[in-house]
Amino acid sequence: MDLDDTPPPMHYPENTCAGRPLYRLHQVGERDDGTVAYAVYGAPEMADDDISRITEERGYARRFSASPEAPRQVDSSGGAS
Repeated sequence: MDLDDTPPPMHYPENTCAGRPLYRLHQVGERDDGTVAYAVYGAPEMADDDISRITEERGYARRFSASPEAPRQVDSSGGAS
């Protein structure tokens, strides 16, 4: 997914025919300058501890030179809340 310097969507894909998102944003990797290096999506019911364990095993923060952060909610105008 190309983010074009925009915050990643909270759900992916954003619109599904079932009316229920397939994946929820669990973690965002941010660089020192505030840009998004990676986004981690998983099943909506997946525990945050499991997400942290998996991302640590895969070394995302190290590979992308970023800090793992909890996702920020984005309001309808596109700003973080």
